[in-house]
Amino acid sequence: MSYIDWAVLLVTILAIIGYGVYKSRGEQSMDAYLLGNQSMPWYTVCLSVMATQASAITFLSAPGLAYTSGMSFVQFYFGLPLAMIVLCVAFVPIFHRLKVYTAYEYLEQRFDLNTRALTAFLFLIQRGLSTGITIYAPSIILSTILNIDTTITTLFIGGLVVFYTVYGGTKAVSYTQLLQMSIIFCGMFAAGIMVVHLLPGNVGFEKAISIAGKMGRTNAIDFNFDWKNPYNIWSGIIGGFFLQLSYFGTDQSQVGRYLSGASVGQSRLALLMNGLVKIPMQFLILLIGVLVFTFYQYNKAPLFFNSYELNKLEKSEYKAELDKIQLDYNNAFATKKVEVEKLDKALDANDQSKIDLQRIAVKKADEETKSIRKELTDLMTKNDEKANTNDNNYIFLSFVTQYLPKGLIGLLIAIIFLASMGSTASALNSLASTSVVDIYKRLINKDATDREYVKASRWSTIIWGVVCIVMALFASKIGNLLEAVNILGSFIYGTILGVFVVAFYLKSVKGKAVFYAAILAEIIVCILGFNDVVAFLWLNVIGCLLVVIFALVVQGLMGEKATDLQNN
Repeated sequence: MSYIDWAVLLVTILAIIGYGVYKSRGEQSMDAYLLGNQSMPWYTVCLSVMATQASAITFLSAPGLAYTSGMSFVQFYFGLPLAMIVLCVAFVPIFHRLKVYTAYEYLEQRFDLNTRALTAFLFLIQRGLSTGITIYAPSIILSTILNIDTTITTLFIGGLVVFYTVYGGTKAVSYTQLLQMSIIFCGMFAAGIMVVHLLPGNVGFEKAISIAGKMGRTNAIDFNFDWKNPYNIWSGIIGGFFLQLSYFGTDQSQVGRYLSGASVGQSRLALLMNGLVKIPMQFLILLIGVLVFTFYQYNKAPLFFNSYELNKLEKSEYKAELDKIQLDYNNAFATKKVEVEKLDKALDANDQSKIDLQRIAVKKADEETKSIRKELTDLMTKNDEKANTNDNNYIFLSFVTQYLPKGLIGLLIAIIFLASMGSTASALNSLASTSVVDIYKRLINKDATDREYVKASRWSTIIWGVVCIVMALFASKIGNLLEAVNILGSFIYGTILGVFVVAFYLKSVKGKAVFYAAILAEIIVCILGFNDVVAFLWLNVIGCLLVVIFALVVQGLMGEKATDLQNN
């Protein structure tokens, strides 16, 4: 990067952190530290909710996902608007009326301490693991820029986020996210314009999309029902609805954001706006990945987008084999470019027969480059068994650093940093609030002062920060980060949602019944998930329904047992 880019990057990040710390100065009470005194307007809450969900993973991995497999991932969000409506009607008024710090406090009031502790424990596991992944994402950026190992950059990024989360609490998180999302929208829009600008003169936006479509990258909607396909309209609407309902309704990282709203109306408006904006936003981010794919049909893409791993191979005893693979790749790209240009001319002539022939030809040429890349990753593994052979998360970053103008590179990298810092800070804040309110305050120290609980919250943030940084050090082996986070969440979210559904709507079910039902449901979901029986989105539906069914059955059996004892 140039000095201008470094200046833009550092000034943007330091300004955002400084602003958040300044706005949250003097906050000492539990209500202020964990809920921001419930004083946030709807637009701040809305952008905070979006920033919590839209981490660096979104801006690194989503374009890479569209580049490699198309836009079908957008269907993942189709259940979101409906989930927002249900949340506004059922969840938000209850949480605000009860004046809770965490979603799990309500479960003790409704059931018992065991159920509250179980759901809080499940949340802590899921959010702790996911936060490790979000910390790892921006470390990829520094690793690429500085050409150093991600271990060093992970430790640096993790420490930076922990600092300002510990210092400012929820207000620091929310106020920084307001600016973050504003900058993010502007930066990503600029990136999309630049991709189109860098295409050949005769290839405009429409033709770029057409070429990507002929190569299978614009498959946004799939109506075919398949239990094992995670991205079709049915899994998106049904499975996505259950996942989003659980994520926004029971995950403290999100509940804590809209509980900071000044009123029920402000929280509702924030969630509804999030439901309206999120799908178009995600569509446009994926669209940038598709445009980058078209760009690399005319401009040779790197043999491997992770330059650090490629450099290790260049310095190894296998350099001669690498040189041969690079030569084969160069020849394969030259062949593919010729076929793409023929497709380009066929599209100009609107000759459908030639278009169909060239579509087959470019796909065949594309498969050839993929097979050469497979040879490369095999060689990487041969050189180093621990090598990170998945460069999906580096695609958009590589394009940004190589082709965008000075200044804009620094801004876009700052955007990815800011997104990571925002979502990670929200997650750490929610982990701290759940640990202190649901465990420390409830089970360990019930009579401490407000100042002592704030101190405990800060120490809890530090401890969870260390745990998440350790998790981040192992995140390089999990493939596409965006998919990994959602797969991980789907193992747990359905069970937690089922507990809340029973709490809200099945008043006859008591604490013991739902506690045992949740344990049984979670065991079954884990078995189904680890054995890949169904696509991960359906695990959310299955987990929720199993908790409801098991709770009714167990409560029925317990009721009959109590009746028999009375009769005897």
